Amino acid sequence: MFVDEGGLSERPNRYRTWSPRGQTPVLQYHFNWKSLSAIAGVTWWRFYFRLYPGAIKSPQIIEFLKHLMRHVSGPLLVVWDGLPSHRSRLVRDFVATTEGALVLERLPAYAPELNPVEYLWGYWKHHELPNFCARDFAQLSRHARRALQRMRRRPRLVTAFWKQASLF
Repeated sequence: MFVDEGGLSERPNRYRTWSPRGQTPVLQYHFNWKSLSAIAGVTWWRFYFRLYPGAIKSPQIIEFLKHLMRHVSGPLLVVWDGLPSHRSRLVRDFVATTEGALVLERLPAYAPELNPVEYLWGYWKHHELPNFCARDFAQLSRHARRALQRMRRRPRLVTAFWKQASLF
């Protein structure tokens, strides 16, 4: 399973859109900087995710790894990048307590194109949440969660993330 973190802020992800001829499209949003962080694990046909307010640190990573272990039967191989919180003492200690049920491997440095979760984040931001202007943080959280749940119900989409990563 490949694992990675991503995030959103209350500022919209701006992308090309349409408007009536001669009228410039306008996105109205509040200049709040609260961030919503996401962590996801992708298997060949499914992905698992969690959303957290603020930044993801070691305790959230451990919570997510426990979540994965509950939902995936058998030993679990997690492939992820070299984020410092992935290498933290807290995470290492947790992995040691799993007695081999959880094995961690790192991707090469500067190789996000090898991780299918990166393509999941790209699709999420470019196709599910473009130009979305949340009124508040709660609305952003709800909308982001629903978008990920919609994506999760499309196994062919998840498989496409793998195919995209295998092109490199």
